[in-house]
Amino acid sequence: MRRIRECLRLNFENKFSQVQISNMLQISRSTVQEYISRLAIASISYDDAKTLTDEALERILYNKTQTDFPDAPDDKELNYSYIHAELAKKGVTLRLLWEEYKNTCPNGYQYSQFCFHFQQWRKALKVYMHQQHIAGERMYVDYSGKKPCIVNRFTGVIVEVELFVMCWGYSQYIYAEAHENQKKENWVMGHVRAFEFFGCVGQLIVPDNLKSAVTKAHIYDPDINTSYESLANHYHVGVLPARSNHPKDKGKVENSVRLVQRWILARLRNQTFHCIEELNSAIWRLLDDVNKRKIQKLNKSRYELFMEVDKPSAQTLPLTPYAYTEWYKAKVNIDYHIEINRRYYSVPWHYYGQTVKACIERATVSIYLNDTRIALHDVKEKEYSFSTDSNHMPPNHKAQYDWNLERVYSNARKVGPHMETLIKKVISLRTFPQQGLRPSMGILALGTRYGNDRLEAAAAIALKFNLYKTQQIKDILQNGKDLNVEESEKTVENTTQIRGQNYYSQSN
Repeated sequence: MRRIRECLRLNFENKFSQVQISNMLQISRSTVQEYISRLAIASISYDDAKTLTDEALERILYNKTQTDFPDAPDDKELNYSYIHAELAKKGVTLRLLWEEYKNTCPNGYQYSQFCFHFQQWRKALKVYMHQQHIAGERMYVDYSGKKPCIVNRFTGVIVEVELFVMCWGYSQYIYAEAHENQKKENWVMGHVRAFEFFGCVGQLIVPDNLKSAVTKAHIYDPDINTSYESLANHYHVGVLPARSNHPKDKGKVENSVRLVQRWILARLRNQTFHCIEELNSAIWRLLDDVNKRKIQKLNKSRYELFMEVDKPSAQTLPLTPYAYTEWYKAKVNIDYHIEINRRYYSVPWHYYGQTVKACIERATVSIYLNDTRIALHDVKEKEYSFSTDSNHMPPNHKAQYDWNLERVYSNARKVGPHMETLIKKVISLRTFPQQGLRPSMGILALGTRYGNDRLEAAAAIALKFNLYKTQQIKDILQNGKDLNVEESEKTVENTTQIRGQNYYSQSN
């Protein structure tokens, strides 16, 4: 095929004549003409021909079919590796392979002997072939029982971490990485990185029954963790957990775990790692060697089997990258808020008392009743903080809140700019803005007793020293500190130094 490719290149790329090509390659002109003609008869362009493998190009140019049984010598010897690989493809049977074999080697074995010799050869593959796997179908995943360790750089404390392993059913092509623990986010995102490493995804994932994958194990109808199910839906794969106490259901990954322990962890036993990133870098460096080691009986590596059999039959990755989603169940409280991780998010008030689902994805909280989204919020960073949408309030609450807020701001502006700034600060510090209305009105009410001029001066002092409580403003006015600003500033400053600056910054 090298000569054919060179002939085509000289003709189509360099534009040499057939005579020139004949002289360069030391072949007859008729042969050059035959090569070029065969490409035209096959109805493919030179650009397409360049992308084909030698085997595929020869098949097209010489009209050879894929059913030619390879390497079938006159002594009847079978190509066991070829039979083994072809059986993994959908719809391929021993009967079909025997017919192809007989077409190539008419004096070869009859069907019964053909099956007998192949079965004898396959018995030697017991460690690799106790199940018949379909190409590109199943992926197996588990955590290793033997765990690697990392050492705290400052304290020297040794901490065991988890070893995540995923492999393909047919080729046993392996991916491995270390996790701090078996929590859902590590488990799910470990799958994502494994899929990216493979560049494709199978039809089914076979995990163990750990809680990050299965919330309730059952031999017929297990309950899949919601976050894990979200991952499966994104990649269009099915989840088929292994049966409890049936290790043979996931024998492929059990064997892969042993290989990772033997060829990776054992080699790293005398090295010290201070973080997960360092450990994973070392694991990934050795992983390539494991995948490219020859399987003795098959005379091919896991990588070769994966590229030849599993990957062509697997699903392509979706165009949109997967973002981790965490799901929760919560009950709508009387204040029409739900609690998630000690943070509170509102829903429309008429859903009070109902149980809803909440999904956290990309710093956003989506709240669903059945399959309908009823609320959307940004994730709150601070614990015990509230995210309230005014549209979720009952109509009478919203109208009263809007009216009162504008009235308070209007009254504050009448007092002066310092008072307006103070009132806005008081309201913004509250978890619910409406919670700031009552202290704001209490502060403004002091103007009826002390006058707006003194109240404005007190507001200036309060802003300077972060005093936002009604009683603190009242103390300034009662003690006349607004009348002697210089002396009052010294008194307030001394008080804040004794009690601490944060004392007065706390809200009611």
